[in-house]
Amino acid sequence: MNRRLYFVLPDVQSAERTLDDLLLARVEVRRIHCLARRDIDLGKLPEATFLQKTDTVHGAESGMAIGGLAGVIGGAVALFFPPAGASLQLVTLLVTGFIGAVFGMWVASMVGTAVPNSKLARFWDDIDRGKILMMVDVPFIRSREVTELVARRHPEALAGGVEPSIPAFP
Repeated sequence: MNRRLYFVLPDVQSAERTLDDLLLARVEVRRIHCLARRDIDLGKLPEATFLQKTDTVHGAESGMAIGGLAGVIGGAVALFFPPAGASLQLVTLLVTGFIGAVFGMWVASMVGTAVPNSKLARFWDDIDRGKILMMVDVPFIRSREVTELVARRHPEALAGGVEPSIPAFP
């Protein structure tokens, strides 16, 4: 299980030095992601992915739950008050729940693509002021080591906290 560490750095040069130290500490470059204002050129820094910048994943999760619930409720209404001449079975609840979950996931993820990532809300003020947010995904057992490395070598870096669990896929 991985943890995501957040660091707020004052500028691109500081972020590049931090990146170099993380690479020397054998943190893979694919596990490091940087986010800045749109007008700031990140240079060689690995940019955050689309899914990390937007609320697509959170939207899909919420949409699936709400859509599934709405589908089950709709299926229950159809089951208890069937259309004239229709004989509905209990499987109607499963089908309408599944269809509602898929539809809700699709719609909410489309909305989420236009919304900034809600998990990063506490960093938006710093990013708007021109600072760089560095997200580092490390195994649980290395999280303290990496945090201490950044604190020791880069006192200008502000530790922004830890996200408890990150899935194994990127």
